Amino acid sequence: MAAKRKSAGAARQGEPAMRRTAPDFYESLPRFTAFSSLMDPGLYRPLPTTWWLGVADVVGSQQQIGLGRYKAVNAAGAATIAAVSNALGRRAFPFVFGGDGASFAIAPEDVDTARDALAATAVWVREALQLELRTALLPVAAVRDRGLDVRVARYAPSPHVSYAMFSGGGLPWAEAAMKAGDYAVAPAEPGSQPDLTGLSCRWQEIRPRHALMLSLVLAPQHSGDAPAFRQLVQEILHSLEISAEVARPMQDEGPQMHGPWAGLDLELRAVPGSRKSRFWRKLRLVARSIPEYLIYRTGLRVGAFDPAVLRHEIVGNTDFRKYDDALRMTLDCTEVFADQLEAQLAAAEAQGICHFGLERQLAAQLTCISPPVPGSGHMHFIDGAGGGYAAAAARLKGRAASVGAVVPSNP
Repeated sequence: MAAKRKSAGAARQGEPAMRRTAPDFYESLPRFTAFSSLMDPGLYRPLPTTWWLGVADVVGSQQQIGLGRYKAVNAAGAATIAAVSNALGRRAFPFVFGGDGASFAIAPEDVDTARDALAATAVWVREALQLELRTALLPVAAVRDRGLDVRVARYAPSPHVSYAMFSGGGLPWAEAAMKAGDYAVAPAEPGSQPDLTGLSCRWQEIRPRHALMLSLVLAPQHSGDAPAFRQLVQEILHSLEISAEVARPMQDEGPQMHGPWAGLDLELRAVPGSRKSRFWRKLRLVARSIPEYLIYRTGLRVGAFDPAVLRHEIVGNTDFRKYDDALRMTLDCTEVFADQLEAQLAAAEAQGICHFGLERQLAAQLTCISPPVPGSGHMHFIDGAGGGYAAAAARLKGRAASVGAVVPSNP
């Protein structure tokens, strides 16, 4: 008999609501819109010492990607963000998607809620995706006790969404602590179900306009972001702006949608229900997706919904570049550009400035989190479809191991 599904993150009855800090730290952060200013230290603010960090990653993600399960691996990472976001009532909080996992920060009054969401997500990932998700929650004070910090900036690629950027060296230490078994969040009871409303992967793989999709992970050789490393990042970002041989992975016309009968498996797994009801749930989901598919493909405007506006918003809202003590980007580029970038990074590595990992692949993929109420705040995470950030991070770690460095792993 199937275990009864429990929803994580729901408010506990009988418990008084904790007073929120005022003003809210993350909400009060100014948004910056020029990614080229990413390495400006003045954009970053230290997390309050009372805050907590959450980290999660898929165990053995590289092996799973090698088996062709990159969509499931990405789904596990995005599910972590969706579960915490829904548990917090979709209130804004700083997070970063890393391909095979995620990292985030929360206020002290949200720790129990986030713990429940993580615990249920680990169960869902195991039962629905047949993957192992390890998770941890730890206080920011523990990071600062090690002489490190966690600083946050808020990058807005469009007027509708913003994504957190992290610096200070604290996240890599938190990830290493999680992998060592410290601060672990115990999985919830079997059958527990996080609220994954909005999690979807209906889009076809994105093919490059140039030769390949390049996943990049670039980290400083030493803890923190030294001036030489900041300068290197600035040079790379400038080369991206001026070169005709590289572009963002999402084309202006937006992604292509799967047919109404395809690409729904993730949403189906995210909806609670027994195995016996799976057929009827899938039938309802397909029936609902048919008009959505037709409207999107034909471009027909229906009431206030305009598919052309949605396509434009998807392009603008897409998270294809980020910083979490490491620069992570997915790029559409030529082989020549990839070769030149690799040579530039190898030279910087030889000078003791950085470690890096590159993964070349023939497509990128899109995993999305959309609010339950139609609006413009939908978020879209791009990763390479042939290993992506997880493979690039593994290459980076291989280089770092030769000098015994401690560098950011894939979260």
